Amino acid sequence: MKREMRRRLMAFSGVMICGASVGIFQKIALGVDPFTCFVTGIANVFGSTYSTWYVILTGIMLVGVAALHRHYIGFATLINLFLTGVAADAMHGLLDLLLPDPTFGTRCLLMAFNVLLMSLGASLYYVANLGVSAYDAVALMASECYHIASFRVCRVTTDVCCVAVGFFLAADVGLGTVITAFFMGPVVQWFTEHLALPLLNGRTPRKQVVPREA
Repeated sequence: MKREMRRRLMAFSGVMICGASVGIFQKIALGVDPFTCFVTGIANVFGSTYSTWYVILTGIMLVGVAALHRHYIGFATLINLFLTGVAADAMHGLLDLLLPDPTFGTRCLLMAFNVLLMSLGASLYYVANLGVSAYDAVALMASECYHIASFRVCRVTTDVCCVAVGFFLAADVGLGTVITAFFMGPVVQWFTEHLALPLLNGRTPRKQVVPREA
């Protein structure tokens, strides 16, 4: 498979996986992801809807990203905007059919699995390098462009800041929110190093052994 096609498949798969993980978070009701928490808090302040402020805040960040490092905006950015909600709704509906009334233990297991799932999806479309969401671009720019710290540190920092703002503005903060804020960055980096990069670049060819002369 050609490298460009592999990148597009990774970007598409990553976005759809992240969207599905949002649907799982909605179903288990143990707290939303950090950026959703932040947007909800801002919406609470202005007495408006989440969807309205999601568009406003994402639009503001996209303008900033485009002005500073526009290479983070691309194919994956567009499908993130248009397909994340579709994937979330589809997964939520599927879980409503399969698990109409999950127990607390089942919800906790789904939450642990979902942190891994969302991290995997994020890793795939980061490495594909065909654009990322405006929020994801913040940690990537801080790490790759300004060398403030490693990606895991930058991502944890942005996630914790979002959770803190959301908490003080009466957003829905739960166990899933806290776990995602502290663990998603390191898990994304692990998936990047051990799965996404090898998947993009292919397996490293074995070195040929040159026979020694007698």
